[in-house]
Amino acid sequence: MTWKTTGPVGWPAAALLAAVMLVGAACGGDTRDGGEDQGPTRPPTASMPTLQSVGEGEGELDLIAWPGYLDDLWTRPFERKTGCRVKARYAGSPDEMVDLMADGGGGQYDMVSASGDASLRLIYGGDVRPVNVDLIPDWKNFIPQLQSPPHNTVDGVHYGISLQWGPNTLMYNPKEFPTAPDSWSVIYDPTYKGQITVPDNPMQIADAALYLKATQPELGITDVYELTHSQLDAAVGLLREQRPLIRKYWGLSYQEISMFKNGDVIVGASWPYQESVLRSSDVPIASTIPKEGATGWADTWMLATDAPHPNCAYLWMKYISTPRAQARQATWFGETPANTKACPIMDQLDKGSCALYHANAPASYFDSISFWKTPIADCGNGETNCMPYSEWQLAWNTEVTG
Repeated sequence: MTWKTTGPVGWPAAALLAAVMLVGAACGGDTRDGGEDQGPTRPPTASMPTLQSVGEGEGELDLIAWPGYLDDLWTRPFERKTGCRVKARYAGSPDEMVDLMADGGGGQYDMVSASGDASLRLIYGGDVRPVNVDLIPDWKNFIPQLQSPPHNTVDGVHYGISLQWGPNTLMYNPKEFPTAPDSWSVIYDPTYKGQITVPDNPMQIADAALYLKATQPELGITDVYELTHSQLDAAVGLLREQRPLIRKYWGLSYQEISMFKNGDVIVGASWPYQESVLRSSDVPIASTIPKEGATGWADTWMLATDAPHPNCAYLWMKYISTPRAQARQATWFGETPANTKACPIMDQLDKGSCALYHANAPASYFDSISFWKTPIADCGNGETNCMPYSEWQLAWNTEVTG
């Protein structure tokens, strides 16, 4: 995620300054492996019993979260309702979250708002435990794609509940494209050399794999996060060819916003947030989900293996899944809620925000999104010859941007 330093009219400046999105810090060095190289083994905590009923809160809740995810707008009502005082530890990257959650949260932390490129590391590292979704009434109102997604559900066992998400869209200046682009091919096209930008993030390899999946079916790519050595080489090769075309890789959302505003770039990979900011500044801008589909990020509240306040943790999962809490966070932060019933409340809080963030999109839209999940050695078909996230990081830092 990346710092959001400006936003649509009416958004709290403090919120936007604090908000962190996934891309910026994901480019750091390797950290504790957290089980990312696991093959098709059972997660260490898979057999741990789940809570069968929620008892009285313990009075405290210790959360690891992205900055901006624990604003008073929604944490204060929760505290008043439950008596669970929220204590926040903010993390700036998925790797930092994995480190903080070491040893099941160390008996210190209750939950983490893990991104899809960290969640399987936490699951296979034994740092999070199964949760009972039957105790989360609004779970049934989540979009189907986020009820049991592979980045937080393994063999039917839930290791958390989905929160908010966003697609990685193709954004462009419509004045420079008389015909709207409908393919990711434009960001690999020498015609636009020096006018292209993409995120500085190893997960961009999945975007390249998504394009190759459609254009080079002979590679046999079925899941863009489960790449064999040869498939990873093909995706990295495409990104090496793209590198001379890139004006600048963006790690912070304001960097991409500035490049489009100044006319330095005319097309690139983006999020709805950047588009909304540019629109509010009357910059000509448009975006699309290309015909090949798109990747997307999705965050999950995950329960630490040794959570000291499990009842408060479940009370939090129940609360933060409700339509109003989801709508407040979505409009304040600039992302899409998992709960489908949040849409009308979003429009009450910020007119037009439901459509802007695709919260009311048809099922076909969600089906076109390949949500981030941590690459691991398990290819999902009984084979263990896929390249884990550490190999993605190495390739990105040494072969693409290094």
